Amino acid sequence: MPGPLRVATRGSALARWQAGRVADLLGVDAELVVVTTSGDRRTDVPIHAMGGTGVFVKEVEEALLDGRADVAVHSAKDLPSDLPDGLVLAAVPERADPRDVLVGRSLADLPTGGRVGTGSVRRRAQLAHERPDLTFGELRGNVPTRVSRVGELDAVVVALAALERLGLRDRVAEVLPTAVMLPQVGQGALAVEARSEDERVLELVARADHGPSRVAVTAERAFLAELGGGCALPCGALATVAGGEVSIEVLLASLDGRLALRARAAGEDPALVGREAARVLVEEHGGRLLLEGAG
Repeated sequence: MPGPLRVATRGSALARWQAGRVADLLGVDAELVVVTTSGDRRTDVPIHAMGGTGVFVKEVEEALLDGRADVAVHSAKDLPSDLPDGLVLAAVPERADPRDVLVGRSLADLPTGGRVGTGSVRRRAQLAHERPDLTFGELRGNVPTRVSRVGELDAVVVALAALERLGLRDRVAEVLPTAVMLPQVGQGALAVEARSEDERVLELVARADHGPSRVAVTAERAFLAELGGGCALPCGALATVAGGEVSIEVLLASLDGRLALRARAAGEDPALVGREAARVLVEEHGGRLLLEGAG
């Protein structure tokens, strides 16, 4: 490229790390175009009360659409299932560990009535399903801010990948198994967006694409799209790729965690597998009753 790659990103230390990681993978100089999103500004409002998906993405995408940036780098879990016209998911670099962790205490060490910090309805519902005695405190802010709440709270839940990327792996009290805590769609993966007609940038960014990670994220995003991209209920998914086949486990839960429904699907086409998992969950495992109750 004639100059540095202009990378639109949020301003947190984690977001800047992610943008730098993509530039390193591409072997190019990068100029960060730092954007403040509505999710960054409104730290006093729970994410689910702001509409959930897209609150950390829209303004970053606008920098790409209006030509201020060449690419946008997001946490894939923040990216809505439907992209704006004119933008494409140009690369999914190799995914980090997608699991969630507890900081402060392990699940078994939390006292009866222990208070856990999380702003995620998905995390809250699954922990309540496993430990109905737990109570919860709202948690917002960047990762170091959330980790600093330990003490005031018995434990907080964060993504393992975020701690590792910030050099905070030693703060982990327990990596939660996926049998207890199914991750958010795309968790641990990065998403690189570009303009659909910018062939030069698309060709460059394709170098960072990791096939198995893209396949897994494609399946998970297809599940979310089929479920309804704006689904307000707790949901999660984790896809894995082996031997040319993608397998996915998905979750839909009630807000209080009393019901936590899971389903699986597998096949060769990731988009079909994701949609099939949603169908099985909704039509065969009782998910429709949950969705109708929340509607």
